[in-house]
Amino acid sequence: MSFGDPNNPYGQPQGQGQQPGYGYPQGQQPGYGYPQQAPQGVPPQQGYGYPAAPPVSPYAGGGYPGAGGYGNVPPLAHWGWRVLSRLIDSAIMLVPYYILAGVGAAMGSNSGGSGEDGLAVILTLVGFVYLVFMFFFQIYKEGATGQTIGKKIVGTRTLREEDGRPLGFGKAFLRQLAHFLDGIACYIGYLWPLWDSKKQTFADKVCSTLVIKENG
Repeated sequence: MSFGDPNNPYGQPQGQGQQPGYGYPQGQQPGYGYPQQAPQGVPPQQGYGYPAAPPVSPYAGGGYPGAGGYGNVPPLAHWGWRVLSRLIDSAIMLVPYYILAGVGAAMGSNSGGSGEDGLAVILTLVGFVYLVFMFFFQIYKEGATGQTIGKKIVGTRTLREEDGRPLGFGKAFLRQLAHFLDGIACYIGYLWPLWDSKKQTFADKVCSTLVIKENG
């Protein structure tokens, strides 16, 4: 009589592995921190390890001739709208500054050494701080939304030529610096949109930006 293999006292046939654990098919279980695969027959979706799709620009589609392949956009802003938005932005920045600085200067000249000198200095500093704040605030707004206060009032928007998205703060700041090129040679760069096919200034060409007109 045989009582089985003494090396295999439990009677399990040799050459066969252990049974798979409950709830998992035979093989390696999914580890923590690794994306699981979508079930068979289910299209890939966010939540199965696939990254979320980037937001689509509202102007994605076809494109302007010579632009970077986006479309369904309003027409390019003509020169008059651009000038008007620039005048509004300049007025918002400069008028309060000149009022505060002018009042401060007048108080300082008529104070005769009285305590009004300190108030005059404070008004001048407040005007300067306002000017610097509005300069960077306008750049931030244009980078985030494509619109400064003046552009929002007029209905124009500055976008990246390659994909129709807002510029971001860095590129909006660079575009402001590039306006220096527009002022070279009798401000010809500011007049360039009058005959340019994409209505761009020199700063627009350097930074690859377009200005569009919304709301008709």
